Formats: sequence, structure tokens, C-alpha cells
Amino acid sequence: MSDSAIDQLFSTMGSATTPEAASELLWQHYGLRGRASVLNSERDQNFHIHGDDGEQYVLKLTHPAEARGVTDFQTRALLHAASRDPALPIPRVIPRLDGAPYAAITLADGTQRVLRLFSYLGGQPLHQITRSAAQRRDLGATLARLDLALSDFAHPSADHALLWDIQHSERLQPLLAELPPGPQTATLAAFVEHFQREIQPALAGLRRQVIHNDLNPYNVLVDPQDQITTSGLIDFGDMVQAPLINELAVACSYQLSGNANPLDTAAELIAGYHQRCPLRREEVLLLYELILTRLCMTVTITGWRASRYPENKTYILRNNGLSWDGLQRLQAVGRDAAQAFLLQVCGMKGQA
Repeated sequence: MSDSAIDQLFSTMGSATTPEAASELLWQHYGLRGRASVLNSERDQNFHIHGDDGEQYVLKLTHPAEARGVTDFQTRALLHAASRDPALPIPRVIPRLDGAPYAAITLADGTQRVLRLFSYLGGQPLHQITRSAAQRRDLGATLARLDLALSDFAHPSADHALLWDIQHSERLQPLLAELPPGPQTATLAAFVEHFQREIQPALAGLRRQVIHNDLNPYNVLVDPQDQITTSGLIDFGDMVQAPLINELAVACSYQLSGNANPLDTAAELIAGYHQRCPLRREEVLLLYELILTRLCMTVTITGWRASRYPENKTYILRNNGLSWDGLQRLQAVGRDAAQAFLLQVCGMKGQA
């Protein structure tokens, strides 16, 4: 991915669409009346719709730089997963009046977008509630269900270039070159070199499929009553075809504890996933360093973007500090000890 392509992904969208204009689009394309309010987003423009029909929706206008094939890929993946597992707590694609899953439109400022409407999932965001072992196990099992539903999904744009793609972490290098020199940047740069030399070659032999690729606490909704059951997996904007184990690496990077072994809480999510979608030994052996890679990625990308877009700095850096802390503490565990622990979690201790 070139420097210009990286920058384009986070460039300005043009003039913002107003809630009033969003409500008009809702009527024009879906025959629905409702009140629109702005939802925070990194790339797209999203609106929360309170429909006059008593239902709630999310109206999404894609970033003009997003390739049409990528938008189609994300949309078809949601449709596919819902058809394979109808009870999955994921947004449902609401068809337009003509039955199409989305519409290519030109806004008043001349920018071209894709308009989509999704069901609105209720629940409490995971980052707002107290964590528990039962909650993590349920989340792991739900994530496994999603990956099983996507296991046979294919699309021409599934291999699109994505900065947040662990398997191509060498794309972090031009960003690292722009960060201020110092111990943190040096640590990040050294790990990216280690990734290219030691980790990336080992990924080639692993099973691959389309994955969600962004299971952070802001993208998970939990039942507000029991605070255990996963009621929603949202934001499928970082989907990509990749080694399946990368899915868990991303999710685990947000489930580390402050204990001597930061993996002890992530292990509960892994166990829930493994019970539904059994992992392979070669995948488990790479998981520790893939979690480290994701943490390195989060610190690098968010630090770079915050320096370029200071007006959105608070939102961009919401996971930066925790990721840097997690990276340091996880490195202190060491690969051998971490691998032995993760093998034990998956019931593989002692296997040759």
C-alpha cells in the first residue's frame, strides 16, 4: 500500500451530510420516515435512525475513497453470514425499495457514495461494562459462530489492501518513519522487522478465510441485563481474507489483564472460541506473536493518524495507551512461556 493510498483512506470526505438530508435519503430509497442523528465514525458517515415505524436503523454513507468492490464485499459477507446462521447477532442489511442491498448516489457536493441501511442492534457497548470470565467465553463462542458462518464465503475483493491487516504489517514502515524518534518508535520498528523476518513467512501455511478483523470493545454489544450474552457484533468495515488465527489475535489484544500473565483473561475468550471452532496447533503457536503484532499496529496507526488529524485525536487514540502498555507487559512474558500457556488453554499440552 503506497503512502498516497494510506493517506487517501483517512482523507476528508467532503462536506458532511446533515441529519435532515439523511432522513430524506431514507425516504427516497427505503420508503421509511424517521429522525436521524449522527453516529461517530472513522471513515464513513453514519446516522442512527429512529423510524416512525417504531424500529431503529443505521444509515451508512461510505467514504468516497472506498472502492465499490470493497463495499460490495462487506455487504455480501453480512448477507452470507446471516443466511448461514440466522440467529447471529450481526446487523441485517435492509433492502432498498427496488430490492437492491445498496445504492450508489451522488451528493449535493458532488461526492459519490454508497448508501446502505442496516438494522440497529440493541445492547450495552462492551467498553462501558465490567468484564467477566463468562462474558469473555460467550464473546469467544459468538466470534467462532461468525467465522464458521463465513468459512465458505468468497468474493473478488476479499484480498483488498487494508492497513489494519496483520498479515501485511510491513505496511507500517512508512508510518513509523513519520513518528517522532524515541524509545517507543524504536521498539515498534524493531518488532515490525521481527514480524517480516520470523512471523510473516509462517503465516503462509495457515488456513485462511474472510474474518471480521476488528473485534475491539467498541464493536461489541452485551445484553444489559445479564451483562454476559453478546447481543451484537458491529462495524464490519475492516473485513478481509486472512489467516483465521488473526481473528483471535485482534480480539485478544483487547482482552489482556493487568496481571503478571496478561493472557489469563484473553484465555477465556480463546477457550470459548476453541470450543466452537477448534484451533490447530500451528495456529496456537503463532497466536502470542500475532497479538503482539496487533498491539504494535494499533499504537503505530493511531499515533500516526492522531498527528495528522488532531481534530479527531480523542477518538483515534482511545485504544493507544492500553495497547502500548499491553505490548510491553506481553513482551515481558516471553514467547516460550506464552506458547506453553496457550497450548494448555486449548488442551494441547504435551502434544508433539
